[in-house]
Amino acid sequence: MINLNLKSQNPRPIGLDIGLHSIKMIQLAVSEGRIAVVAADQTRLDADVDEDHEERRRFIISAIKRMLAENKFHGRNVVSCLPNERVKITSLRLSEMQPPQMEQALRREAAHRFGFDPDKDAINYILAGSVLHGDEVKNELILFATDDETIKNHIAMLEEAQLRPVAIDVIPCALFRGFERSLRRQEDRDRTTIFLDIGSCFTTVVFGRGGEICFVKQIAVGGSRFNHEIGARLGIDIHEVRMLRGRLRMEQNPPGLLPSSGGRISAEDNERLDASTRQVILDAITTVAEEIVKEISLCLRYYTVTFRGKRVERVVFSGGEAYESILLDVLKQQLRIEVDVAQPLKGFDLPEEKVSNNLGCDKRGLFCEWAVAIGLSLKGFSGITDELAAPQMQKSGIESPDNNERN
Repeated sequence: MINLNLKSQNPRPIGLDIGLHSIKMIQLAVSEGRIAVVAADQTRLDADVDEDHEERRRFIISAIKRMLAENKFHGRNVVSCLPNERVKITSLRLSEMQPPQMEQALRREAAHRFGFDPDKDAINYILAGSVLHGDEVKNELILFATDDETIKNHIAMLEEAQLRPVAIDVIPCALFRGFERSLRRQEDRDRTTIFLDIGSCFTTVVFGRGGEICFVKQIAVGGSRFNHEIGARLGIDIHEVRMLRGRLRMEQNPPGLLPSSGGRISAEDNERLDASTRQVILDAITTVAEEIVKEISLCLRYYTVTFRGKRVERVVFSGGEAYESILLDVLKQQLRIEVDVAQPLKGFDLPEEKVSNNLGCDKRGLFCEWAVAIGLSLKGFSGITDELAAPQMQKSGIESPDNNERN
């Protein structure tokens, strides 16, 4: 067991990832170049609360309070992210100009494209690089925007859960941050990597090069589409689909490489699938996987045309669906790029057995589904300007991170 003396270390804020079907909380500490997991826990969201907004909100608040009470989280500072469906993301090009003029132009663009109020709503951007547009050099920008009400409601929920929000992030930036620290070798910084995270409803695609984000795309297809496709073909409900997919994963993956299901594995879960059912599941997953890969291929085409000569050499695959070997095979076969399953906690210290258990699998596991939460807890440790909600947080009386920790 590693002895964690928090007074001599630098505990980070709690990283809180609230997904459609699960809530993940993790806190890291940094000391002398080592990163340790202070505490971690996760709760599965009941399917029954998905449709009722108020009931879902109450469930989330209750679950966060319980996880805080049952684990050794240090302090109540938290960095969380907004759900994908509440954030608008787009790439655009503007002529070179000073930052104040650029921000004004971006606010006008957000108002025009998405109907946001440029004086009220949260709008921020990342400078992705310079590109040749005809005979003119322009700035390629990634615009992030959400409405003021979304920020206020999110902050209110966190405060009701007894947390102190110090920053609100967006999923693509959190995802990239969780891996950026591992790309500091010169050979890694000189090549483009795609970070791919497949959640329940969205697939997040982030292109990174030289320690910077250079392209982002949110694809409105995720793990839930696999389940719906299987259910439609077999004529069964979502609970049965999840059980069948659990059986298939048990057949495909060795022990210790599966995410936590939030409970014990029953005898039924260990039953092998019959050949016809297995084939229907394989075909359904392949169909959706090919749809996702088609969208990723369009992203690749845009990137290679925009940033000429910058070849993509690697894909890092995370999220709960990274355990789906069928999807992994489709990615490898059709993208024709090296695809690695993510290990976002590789090299981290796991000081207590309970922490390891709460992460969802043993130390041989990959922890693919923790990539976003880890990136949230690491906010402040790289050079990305991606804080979406600072103006709203200041208006709410909440301090944002120091100016030298803008990421």
